[in-house]
Amino acid sequence: MADKTPGQESSAPFATRIDPNKADLTPEQIHFMRQVELQQWKKRTQKLRTRNIVTGLAIGALVLGIYGYTFFSVSQERIMDEIDDEAKRARLQGPKTGAN
Repeated sequence: MADKTPGQESSAPFATRIDPNKADLTPEQIHFMRQVELQQWKKRTQKLRTRNIVTGLAIGALVLGIYGYTFFSVSQERIMDEIDDEAKRARLQGPKTGAN
C-alpha cells in the first residue's frame, strides 16, 4: 500500500452508508453492525467519562479553594477586630489631655 505510485488507483471497495431499514440485510449482518456500534459507543463513553471526571475534579478543587479562602479571610477579619478593640482600650486607658 505504501509503495504505490500516486497515479495508481486501489481496487478496494469504499465503505458506503446504508439504511438498515431499507437494505435487505441478513440477521448476521445486522448483529455484526450492532456489535460494531456498541464498540464505538463504549470507546466514546470512556472518553466522556474521563472528561467528566477531570471536570468534576477541577470544579471540586475550585469550590474547596473558595471555601478555604473564605475561612482564611474571615479569620483575618476577626484578628483585625481584636486589634481594633485593643487599640480602643489603649486610647481609653492612655493619658488624658485637654485636646481630645
